[in-house]
Amino acid sequence: MFKGIDDLDCIRNAHSGRASSWDRSGGNFDFITIPAGQSAVLADLAGPGRITHIWFAQEKHYRDCLIRITWDDAPYPSVLCPLGDFFCLGHTLVNSFESALFSASTRFPHRFQYGCALNCYAPMRFQKLARIEIVNESSEPHEQYFYVDYETGSEPGMAGRGHFHAEFRRWYPFGGWGDRFSNETVARFPNTGRCAWENNYVILETSGKGHYVGCNLSITNFSGGWWGEGDDMIWIDGYKWPPDLHGTGAEDYFCQAWGMNRAAHLRCGSSIWEGDTSPDSRYSGHKGAYSPRLVGGYQTSYVFHVENPVRFEKDIKVTIEAGHANSQSNEMSSVAYWYAEQPTRVADPPPAAKRRPILRDNAGNWLIDQAAQCPGPPVAENPEFQKAMREYEKRAKEHDWPHL
Repeated sequence: MFKGIDDLDCIRNAHSGRASSWDRSGGNFDFITIPAGQSAVLADLAGPGRITHIWFAQEKHYRDCLIRITWDDAPYPSVLCPLGDFFCLGHTLVNSFESALFSASTRFPHRFQYGCALNCYAPMRFQKLARIEIVNESSEPHEQYFYVDYETGSEPGMAGRGHFHAEFRRWYPFGGWGDRFSNETVARFPNTGRCAWENNYVILETSGKGHYVGCNLSITNFSGGWWGEGDDMIWIDGYKWPPDLHGTGAEDYFCQAWGMNRAAHLRCGSSIWEGDTSPDSRYSGHKGAYSPRLVGGYQTSYVFHVENPVRFEKDIKVTIEAGHANSQSNEMSSVAYWYAEQPTRVADPPPAAKRRPILRDNAGNWLIDQAAQCPGPPVAENPEFQKAMREYEKRAKEHDWPHL
């Protein structure tokens, strides 16, 4: 049974309410307009209570506008994300999908900046105050349709419940070292210990007590190869090797195998599948069985740890390799979701000009704008890695391996 349905027949002592953009004049202009460079409060709720559902609809500004949510007396927000990415749609692309915590619906799949309905069903409890805002960092007015459904009263209060958090990160490009090598070559090199701790792409790094419940990860695959060989590595309450949770590959972390596909399941899947956005058709084989793999496009993958949240007492660091041993240099962006015992400050997103998607020209060439980049640090090479690289290059020359 889907989690939550079993509680549907529970009679609660609570009051249901909604903050929405309905036209106060009685007309049918059921949206609010937020001027360029300004913000608007969508809901300002007194607790105790919980937000049960958020619905947004707009035509554009999926990366130029931020959703900002503040809990209780905190002087900082616990949610601060670009609109599209918060709802698991990266790159300002829209698409229809359904999952346990988020869904989207559009008549214009795989298009940039088109009309789309966005839904969030993650429970968000609060004790004193919940404030939801939209920050318009674009250069033009932003029109926003919205519902914020909630209930207030003593029963849905905060006893034993965490505060919902979400934060956005982006590295463009990731500072990989080995785009010139094949995945088979890269697989020979180690990524262990402090090298992995310091160089992997960071999805979440936060302090306090709580539990991590998942993320979405967006890849702009302008290097053109298969990006999904990087392991997820999650450290709980400090560094140690191996990490508390060590995975086997990016598509494995998103509960897929032999690449991603366009399926959007309740717990995991693709809200945007690279094969639907790529002009480049290639074939890759596994054990002699060849199947089509479309590369060189846009991917947004998600996973939600509904039954298996990752619990931490002091801190947590959630990372994933950018290709095995952090070899790749694609654009990577993500949103992490977690519940914390106390409201926690989240990372500030890059400025709007450094959040925008990487586009193509009419010939399909990537339009790389260096002024819009927010690069990650270059990947450091530990002595073990450097030794393996020297040995491999020596053997490659001796055997005249063609992939170098």
